[in-house]
Amino acid sequence: MKVFISADIEGIATTTTHEDCRPGIASYPYHCAQMTAEVAAACEGAIKAGATEIVIKDAHGPADNIDIKKLPKCTKVIRNWSGHPYSMCEGIDASFDAIMFVGYHGGASKSGNPLSHTVSGRPYQVRINGRVASEFMIFSFCAANEGVPTVFLSGDRQLCEDYRDMHPALVTAAVKDGFGGTTISMQPDAACDLIREQAEKALSQKLDGMCCKLPEHFRIEVEYHHHSNATKCSFYPGATRINETTIGFETHHYFDAARFFKFVL
Repeated sequence: MKVFISADIEGIATTTTHEDCRPGIASYPYHCAQMTAEVAAACEGAIKAGATEIVIKDAHGPADNIDIKKLPKCTKVIRNWSGHPYSMCEGIDASFDAIMFVGYHGGASKSGNPLSHTVSGRPYQVRINGRVASEFMIFSFCAANEGVPTVFLSGDRQLCEDYRDMHPALVTAAVKDGFGGTTISMQPDAACDLIREQAEKALSQKLDGMCCKLPEHFRIEVEYHHHSNATKCSFYPGATRINETTIGFETHHYFDAARFFKFVL
């Protein structure tokens, strides 16, 4: 079984503030170590379920957060950024049997994580066909565009609950809750135990035919905090200006949507 993992940091058990997630801050290596541990736990669960090849996209910030020395031997890690529209799941293709998302967080405007955002701090909210979109939604759709089912998600509880209906095989591991600027987090080792257990469960399912069905048409709206971002991004080919802070884009093809997101988020 060949498995892809996309890993972020704002949804791991230990992060609470934006400073926790920024290189150069004293506590950053501590959180990178927990990110590594949660990814390793997902790998261990995947291997128990039969995975023999695991490719991991380090998908936060500088994209060199994961300590590859602490991962199983059957793993490979994609680091840094090429500029490909698949971004946080760059490398996904039809050769994979499943994709898992580790350390993910709520989308911009969602209240379940003080670190909620969508790709950057610029958008107030991103919507796909009227539904608030998170990074998980955007990049799990990239996987679905390649025919790969999304089977596992770890992160904050609200995120895990928001998308249960979207992916028929989705198994989740909520490692923290958010309330305002606070988090209520699992003990880090316990979080890893939960991830390991749920990852094994996710990949022990029958996966054939479990990929989510993408909409036939995508109507996208990106609402920014500041009107200047809407002005600048409205010049993207095919984008329209909806109001002073919001732009729109429509397409039948999700790769075009992913390319749009790459330039305007």
